[in-house]
Amino acid sequence: MTPRLEEVTPGNFDAALAIRVRPDQEHAVSPVVNSLAEAYVHPAGVAWPRLIVDDGRPVGFLMAFLDIDWHGDGSVRRSGLWRLNIAAGEQGRGYGRFAVEAVGTKIRRRGGKDLYVTWHPGPTGPEGFYLGLGFRTTGETSGDQTVGVLELG
Repeated sequence: MTPRLEEVTPGNFDAALAIRVRPDQEHAVSPVVNSLAEAYVHPAGVAWPRLIVDDGRPVGFLMAFLDIDWHGDGSVRRSGLWRLNIAAGEQGRGYGRFAVEAVGTKIRRRGGKDLYVTWHPGPTGPEGFYLGLGFRTTGETSGDQTVGVLELG
């Protein structure tokens, strides 16, 4: 496995839109098209959408948020993983871990020390995945989602 990240371009746009998680996970993560629309409406540099490609084939999609105003009042700025969609047939092969590590690297390069993520709680949600990577819950919620943080060291 030698995955890499690619910018979403006109040439791979349709491949990005074709990324689908398992049906039992659809309630927990927005489709790629929603993420790309959100990236478009946010100020430049806030959203960082990327296609995850391995051996020429798209296997997933991630979108990071970079230095956002977490509470909307200027008091707290955070960076982290906004969306992670690993294609249903590609799950369990390390692509999710790769995505988290890639976002962590991006945040570290920008001087950040923590990687935040939110997730829907529940039996088909990604909580076990994130906790297994070393995230800890912060005790906060964002809407109906649990907030987790990974110290990047």
